Amino acid sequence: MSGESRHVWRIVFRNFINSLRPRQITGNSMGKDYLGNAYFEIPADPQRGKRKPTRWYDPPKGQDFQDPIPAEWESWLRYRRSEPPTEEEIAKNVAIAELKKINASKIEEKRLAEGGSLPTPVERGAQSFPTYPEYHTGHPEIHPKNKGD
Repeated sequence: MSGESRHVWRIVFRNFINSLRPRQITGNSMGKDYLGNAYFEIPADPQRGKRKPTRWYDPPKGQDFQDPIPAEWESWLRYRRSEPPTEEEIAKNVAIAELKKINASKIEEKRLAEGGSLPTPVERGAQSFPTYPEYHTGHPEIHPKNKGD
């Protein structure tokens, strides 16, 4: 019985020592985005009990996960899509986003040229909500009929 317990403690000690060593995780490189993030995947292995692939990304040096990642790659990381995005798909979506920015600036210039002003900020608070006489709360300071009293 004592021989078995020594063997268990040896396994525990070996696992503890191995946990302190840096692991070299190697995954299949799946691509890069225009921000410089590199994406990786370790495929699923159902025979070992791993039903889903493991996916992650590495930001470029010095970025430390500060920039948001593109929507196409985020959907791949979160398993919403099975295949990673293609270069053509990413280029098309970037072009559409740039076109939307250009169109928005043109619309804003046209609105200002027609005599429009800059949008005024909406004031928030209890006074910004509409008051209706049929929904009288009993408080004279809130009811609109009693404001002049």
